[in-house]
Amino acid sequence: MLLAAAGGAAVTALPGAPAHAAAPAAAVRPTRPAVPADLAPYASYWFPDSLPGGSPGPGITWRSLQQWAPESDPDLAHNTATVPLAERFTPVPPNASARAGQARISSLVSFGPTAGNPSQGSATADYYALGHWAYIDELVFWGGSAGEGIVLAPNAPVVDAAHRNGVRVLGNVFLPPVAYGGDLQWTRDLVQRDALGRFPIAEQLVRVATAYGFDGWFVNAETDGGDSGLAARMREFLRALRAAGEPHGLRITWYDAMDSTGRVRWQGALNELNQEFFEDRRGPVADTMFVDFRWTPRTLAESGALADRLGRSRYELWAAVDTESRGWDSPVDWEAIIPRDPGRDHVVGYGFYRPEWTRNHLADRSPGAFHRADDRFWTGESLDPARPADPARPAGAARPAPASGWRAPATAVADRSTVTALPFACSFNTGHGERWYEQGRAVSDTPWNHLGLQDRLPGRRWVVETAGERPEVALDFAAAWRGGSSLLVSGRLTAPAAVGLHCTRLPLTRSTVLELVHATESGTVTVEVGVATREPAAPGEPVPYTWLRGKTLAAGQGWRTTRVRLSTPAGATAHGLAVRITGRGTKPVRWRLGAVTVRDASPGRRPGAPGTPAVDASAQHAGRAALRLSWRRAAGPVRHYEVSRVLPDGTRRFLAGTCGTAVHLPDVARAGREREAVFEVRAVDELYAVSGPARTTLTWAEAP
Repeated sequence: MLLAAAGGAAVTALPGAPAHAAAPAAAVRPTRPAVPADLAPYASYWFPDSLPGGSPGPGITWRSLQQWAPESDPDLAHNTATVPLAERFTPVPPNASARAGQARISSLVSFGPTAGNPSQGSATADYYALGHWAYIDELVFWGGSAGEGIVLAPNAPVVDAAHRNGVRVLGNVFLPPVAYGGDLQWTRDLVQRDALGRFPIAEQLVRVATAYGFDGWFVNAETDGGDSGLAARMREFLRALRAAGEPHGLRITWYDAMDSTGRVRWQGALNELNQEFFEDRRGPVADTMFVDFRWTPRTLAESGALADRLGRSRYELWAAVDTESRGWDSPVDWEAIIPRDPGRDHVVGYGFYRPEWTRNHLADRSPGAFHRADDRFWTGESLDPARPADPARPAGAARPAPASGWRAPATAVADRSTVTALPFACSFNTGHGERWYEQGRAVSDTPWNHLGLQDRLPGRRWVVETAGERPEVALDFAAAWRGGSSLLVSGRLTAPAAVGLHCTRLPLTRSTVLELVHATESGTVTVEVGVATREPAAPGEPVPYTWLRGKTLAAGQGWRTTRVRLSTPAGATAHGLAVRITGRGTKPVRWRLGAVTVRDASPGRRPGAPGTPAVDASAQHAGRAALRLSWRRAAGPVRHYEVSRVLPDGTRRFLAGTCGTAVHLPDVARAGREREAVFEVRAVDELYAVSGPARTTLTWAEAP
């Protein structure tokens, strides 16, 4: 995580890699590659081979992918994702209109600029902290431009968060239209063959994806002027890319632009003019296809039928839905994609173009305002996926507010979950915040974002069962137990309110316990834990929770831990977790859930400490420093690492977190007259148990 922009100064880089440095997948040269002068690592971008004429703009570095090698990449450790792709399951949908096994969603997201997109987060809470992973199958790290680079690799925090939720992430190959600076030479560079007939850029794309740890490529060839020969080479290039990536589990999505004549003629369909980029006589060419925005109900129906005839799933076609400008007010013919009639199957899958509108359109871009907008986008106006047809309305309103034409994903697409093994914990950390909290206490007051630190959040936000007034349920940033946020339930509780948390497949034993860390800020409440050991009988039926012992909390008691033993027959499985809150009296309540954990009753061992950190490079100026740290991975399972500064009075201040083994600290201020700055790195496991510290120091260049 980055904290602030560093001041300019000369860089001192160590001449060789420390013995404990984590090695990339390829062989490592004995000397460390040169670190950039400003020390800040960024997401990588390239041109396929030849570079544009002239000079790049400020802050832009032109690079050739042909010349890239992991052993000479100075930012490799900062850009490498470490969380493996989790397996997911599909629980019984919470409403009867969401269909398992039919339409799925691809999402094309620009998380930042092509150049200057930080590798490991930054010092602002204003960030597209996507958390509705449950509805997404594939995320494309969208970007690229003719003036910066047209091959873009995703940064590690996005990949780590997506993988934790079972979502694949693709890098982007964007061959821009001529009107936007596109040059057909870049297309020719991409599909060039070597003397042996191989496609060297295809091999490089696989090399990048495997070194950085993401899942494949979105290929978007929109530079016009080609011919059928170029189209044939593009098809063979895709086939070579798919073949080289298949042993590594990599995937390709092809965008409907270039056709078999080599010209760019968007079809808005899978048809005879572009079929060969999806499937030809030899078999699959691309894994999925993003169908251009020009689709119509007829072309989508014909596309699905053609996919059927080819022996492919029609849900491997993504019908483009443009939300960049108008978000949930975008005009979309939903019946052409996901008809409401239960007697009709979904026609194809669909893909959102730029759903980060939920952040970009806001005047108030605070984390809370963003998540309110994002919940509406993914869940719908009801803000309850179990009741998608009920529009949100003010308490006491005589009639529902009029609904928009938006068909939120929760109304049609079955959610997925990856919560299948013990131990499991969630502190409702969204991957950004105004402060960083540990055990309910703020240990940094610096805003931050780092999506890789995000928890596996509840997928259904928010299913509430009550016979009374529905309380407001939201991710809140005013206080937290750990990370930057917590779950807040607020309002008048005129009847008990059950709030669904996670859909799970957790194996239970007689020694399994569940813990809540929670606090009441207003009113008095009794809190019960709900565990479902079977699924609902049908979509839309309520989850059959068994309610366990309650705990009464009054305002002002601070954070409290409630532990419940899940006494179940051996071999039982928890299919769902929930809490039920009952108010005492008539006063409105504010009840905050800081963490939920499920584990065996026997205490686990703390994770081992990481290796001693090394200062790989540093720069100092006027009592401030920027530096890069790296360390050897700790033994055993590690969720992430946390880096802190130890001040001369012994106070520990959180600086950064990462799932990898390297961080960039852009702005460390000298504390008084200290001779050296002291840093600690700790490993954190899935239950947020913290290892002992590994320490290193940076000696200040000037005498105190």
